[in-house]
Amino acid sequence: MTRSTTDEAAAPQLPSPKERRRLREAKSLSEEQVAAAVGVTRATVRSWETGRTSPRGRKRALYAKLIAPEPEALATTAPAAAMTAPETVPGSAAEAAAEPTPVPSAEPTSEPTSEPTSEPAPEAFPEAAPEVKAMMVVPEAATDADRNTGTDTEAEEVGERRLSPAEAFDELYARTAPGLVRQAYLLTGRRALARESVERAFQLAWHRWPEVAVDRDPAGWVRAAAYEYAMSPWHRLRRAHRHPDAPPTEPGKRALFDALLDLPPAYRRTLLLYDGVGLDLPETAAETEASTPAAAGRLMTARAAVAERLPELASAATPAEQSALLHDRLGGLARAEHVPVPQPARAVRTGSEDRARLWTRAAVAGVALLIAVTGLTLHTAPTHYEPPISPAERVGGVPPRGGPQKLTAQDLKLQKTLREQLAHGPERLIPQLR
Repeated sequence: MTRSTTDEAAAPQLPSPKERRRLREAKSLSEEQVAAAVGVTRATVRSWETGRTSPRGRKRALYAKLIAPEPEALATTAPAAAMTAPETVPGSAAEAAAEPTPVPSAEPTSEPTSEPTSEPAPEAFPEAAPEVKAMMVVPEAATDADRNTGTDTEAEEVGERRLSPAEAFDELYARTAPGLVRQAYLLTGRRALARESVERAFQLAWHRWPEVAVDRDPAGWVRAAAYEYAMSPWHRLRRAHRHPDAPPTEPGKRALFDALLDLPPAYRRTLLLYDGVGLDLPETAAETEASTPAAAGRLMTARAAVAERLPELASAATPAEQSALLHDRLGGLARAEHVPVPQPARAVRTGSEDRARLWTRAAVAGVALLIAVTGLTLHTAPTHYEPPISPAERVGGVPPRGGPQKLTAQDLKLQKTLREQLAHGPERLIPQLR
C-alpha cells in the first residue's frame, strides 16, 4: 500500500454518492453518457452513485470533472448542498457534448422519472447508504478501502457526532427495509414472506451488529441474509407460503411477474441483483456464491427466458439496453404492488433481543435438564448385576425318563416272597424247585 497515500493526496475529492447523482442529473447527463465519457459500463456508474464502489486514478479525475458543478450553480447553491465538490476543470469531450444547465435546486432537469423529489416513496432498489457506516461508533474499523471510497470525508460532511449502534441500525433500517421488502416480493411472489424475510434479516443483523457495523456494505449484508431466508425451500412446507400471491392485473406486469417466478431461484436472484439492484457481475457472482462465468451464464439464460414473455425486451439492440429496460420494468413492478410495510426499527431490535434471550434460556434449560436426568440415573442405577429369573415354560418333545420297566404279576409274586423270607444264610441263593 505504498502508493495509496500518494494517490489519496493527489486524487480529487468526490461528493457523497447522492450528491454525485444530483450533480449528474443537474447537467442532464444520463448514466450511459457518463459511462461512455469515462470509459466504463453503466452498471459501474450506478455503483459509484450508490456508494458501493468509488472511481480511482484517471477515471476518478475524469468523473470528478464531468460532474463538477458550474460556477453559476455554485453561486446559487447553499454550501451544505454543494458538499465538497472539486473545482471545475475546463475542457472535456463529454462536457462539450452535454448541455449543462445550472439548476440551483435538487430537482433534475432530465426527463422525469418515477421518483418524487420532495418526499420520496419507498423504492424497490434504493440507493446504498455508506454514510450510515461512517457514522457508526466503530472508528477503529476504518481501513484503506474505506478511505479510498471517501467514507471519512462523508462522515465529516454529515457531522462530527457519531451515531450510537441503535441509531445507526435505525438509520440503515429506515433507508433499506422498504426497498428490500419489494425486492423480496419480486424474488418470491409472496408479500407476507417478503416482509418476514426482511424482518428476520434485520433481526440477525442486530444480533451480529458488531460484525455488520464494520462490513464494507452493511446494506448488502442484510440483503444477502434476506434473500437467503426468502429462498429457503423449507417455506414450501408452510401452508401460508405454499402458493404465490395473485399476480398483477396489468398484462405487461403480469407477464414479467410470471416470467420471474418461472425462473429457477438462482437465475431469478442473479437477474434481480444485476439488472434490478445494479450490482456488477463480480459482485453478483460473489453474493450468489458462484463464479463470474457461471453468473454470466445464468444472467444470459434468465434474460432470454424473460425476453420470450416481453417482446419489447427481445427487440432491444444491445445488452445495455436490455439491462436498462429490465431495471425500469422491475422497479415499476415492485412499486406498483402493495407490499406490507415492515415493522418499526425499534420493534425489530426488540424482537431480535427477545429471540436471543429465548434461545439463551432454552439452552440453559436444556443443559439443566440434562444434568438433572444424569444425576437421577446415577442415583437410581443398581450397583451390581442381578441376573433375571427366567419364567417357567412347558417343554414338549422330550423322551421319557429311563429306568426299570413296569413289573409283571410273576415279578410282583417273586418280590413278595423274597421280602417275607429272612435272609440269614446262603440257602436263599438256592432256588426252590416246586
